[in-house]
Amino acid sequence: MCRHLAYLGPEQSVGDLLVRGENSLLHQSFAPRDMRGGGTINADGFGVGWWGVEGFSRYRSDQPLWSDSALRETLPGIRSGAVVAAVRSATVGMPVQRTACAPFSDEVWAFSHNGVVGGWPESLGELAADMPVTDLLQLEAPTDSAALWALLRGALAEQDPEKAMISLVRAVHAVAPDSRLNLLLGNGRELWATTWYHSLSVLVDDERAIVTSEPYDDNPAWQSIPDRHFVSARPGHLTVTPLEIGSS
Repeated sequence: MCRHLAYLGPEQSVGDLLVRGENSLLHQSFAPRDMRGGGTINADGFGVGWWGVEGFSRYRSDQPLWSDSALRETLPGIRSGAVVAAVRSATVGMPVQRTACAPFSDEVWAFSHNGVVGGWPESLGELAADMPVTDLLQLEAPTDSAALWALLRGALAEQDPEKAMISLVRAVHAVAPDSRLNLLLGNGRELWATTWYHSLSVLVDDERAIVTSEPYDDNPAWQSIPDRHFVSARPGHLTVTPLEIGSS
């Protein structure tokens, strides 16, 4: 499994955001509080993406967040008001490599998956059969998360984020009902997320919107999102609705 975090608000240091609070994303990489049976450590790489005046940029590594020099030497000097980051715990049988780390991106969207697709890769065969062959050939890594991103990216070409993400969760649940599908998507202006088995919390006020697997501090303003819900967030706006998987 993984831990992920997304931030929208006043511009700040990307590196500082990763180490903020007593339960920062850095801390969650080696001592997460709420993994729910999905592993005990997130040491199989990390990634962080941010939007700036020149568009979207990202840094990914197959090293644990705590041992990568970029955390101390590079990322603190980068400033952004829109960030998506994740630390990875690779599922057994999936490769540990830089390109397997979220966020996945097409330079417009940034995507992260906290969870696992049950029965991978056979379970996604039917869904993948409907994808253009070129999309399959361009998967960044042979992992369930990279495949989910390819499926979602195709849906985003025709649907808004809410419809695309809910449709994807429904489709995957239909073929692999034991999957864990906490999805996180951002475009630099708004954030969307699902809860499907794993933890998620949000903090939204007039200036900022933060969506994260675990709160990074003890601020009472954090709101825990119930399982099987959909989240849409931006500064000054939060919508949380049930995921009605049984409906079409």
